[in-house]
Amino acid sequence: MALTLKPTTFDPARVQDPEMIGLLSNVFEGLVAYDEHNRIVPQLAQSWKVENGGRTYVFKLRKGAKFQNGRPVTAADVKWSIERNSSKALASPTLGYLSDIVGVSEHNQGQRPDVPGVVVVDPGTVSITIDSPRAYFLGKLTYPVAAVEPKELVPATAELSDIKAVVGTGPFKLDSFQADQQIVLAANSDYYLGSPKLRAIQYQIIQDAATRLNKFRAGGIDYLTLERQDIPAVQSDPSLKKQLQFENRPMVYYLGLNPAQYAPFRDVHVRRAIALAIDRTRLDRDLLGGVPEARGLIPPGVIGYDAGYQGLAFDTAAARQELQKAGYADGKSLPPLTFTYREQTPDARIIAEAVGSDLTRNLGMKVDLRAEELKIFLNHRNANQLEFYFLSWTADYLDPQNFLSLLLTSGSPQNHDSFSNPQFDKLCDEGDKALDEARRASLYGQANDVAVQQVARIPLYYGREVDLVSPRLSGMKESLIGLLPFRWAEAK
Repeated sequence: MALTLKPTTFDPARVQDPEMIGLLSNVFEGLVAYDEHNRIVPQLAQSWKVENGGRTYVFKLRKGAKFQNGRPVTAADVKWSIERNSSKALASPTLGYLSDIVGVSEHNQGQRPDVPGVVVVDPGTVSITIDSPRAYFLGKLTYPVAAVEPKELVPATAELSDIKAVVGTGPFKLDSFQADQQIVLAANSDYYLGSPKLRAIQYQIIQDAATRLNKFRAGGIDYLTLERQDIPAVQSDPSLKKQLQFENRPMVYYLGLNPAQYAPFRDVHVRRAIALAIDRTRLDRDLLGGVPEARGLIPPGVIGYDAGYQGLAFDTAAARQELQKAGYADGKSLPPLTFTYREQTPDARIIAEAVGSDLTRNLGMKVDLRAEELKIFLNHRNANQLEFYFLSWTADYLDPQNFLSLLLTSGSPQNHDSFSNPQFDKLCDEGDKALDEARRASLYGQANDVAVQQVARIPLYYGREVDLVSPRLSGMKESLIGLLPFRWAEAK
């Protein structure tokens, strides 16, 4: 495998980027997980039942499950892990995945030492009570922040950084890490569901896209996700073309706008002007080789997605009118805008240059481009310090709540752009609490429209992953979200 960037973290409570999430999913496990049919199935839990009107989940742990140091997993480990990962000291950037659990918010704010919503019934049984019935709750427990960790190895109040302490319950264990070079996972021969068929997985850290592709051609990489710029050359290569796979993903590539850092964004007319001035069709079709254009914030494969939704279409005249309504008849009177994107990512650079060019040409704005290393970029984003940026959001669980309520409601820990709209909050709150799927789809569809019209974010395109897969690799399984752990994979 190839990693396109240096590892951001080995801590499941702090990981956010898809590459490290995929890697760590082979090492750490939670109570439940997605399978290849996009169903939530038992993982460390053997079974569960729902009580208390949909508010309490009682999990029976899988017999024989144990950590990679040989110790059996108990209900106390589940409780300790949730308390550790939601603590104030750890300051997890993905706290929102646990925030429905009774007491998590108070624990995170330092108001109490424990999480009363997690109760050890007996060594093999744990119950989790949430604040209100929520149709998507089990989906949240599939995210790494809900992984179960060994108390004796993982620090309770600091980020997991000692490689020897990266110990989970999964089919592979961390064998070695050479900074800037590679990470090797070795098969966990004592895995409670049987040893995986692969002996090891070598993740090579290769930040240059051309080098990654050449390494695949030479047989040094078996699975590679391509940059858009490389697709035409691969499609024209008779040998490589046979190894090409296209997979639609429930993800949205978007532009983030932060009114707290760029004062003109406090005016919705400025935000609408930006959205209307960007030629997304040209960007998606011509510059990125035909990715699915996004008009809304809910992607295909997730309830509430509307294929006919139009949103804010490219219209330069309307864009200039919006700017005039905000008192900026000439875009040159706006202060310079800094656009931040991930370095060593050709697609991101293409987006940044195209968006900057559109805003200068169509509105007269001055846009400064700035590339940042991913870890620094995410730190700045998490601290709400970016003015204008390009990023993507991939479903962590297949529910519109993951794209709307979690990211954009007022006060949400994941809301990094200071967006706040009472109508949006109300629609999301009703959608979050509703259990009927049709009603939820309608409420989230309305919330999506509010977010798009108020320009909480600017959707650019939906996810379509393009992979090269060596013919010697087989048995890979994936859900709509992406690759599942390599427990079933084989290499000839």
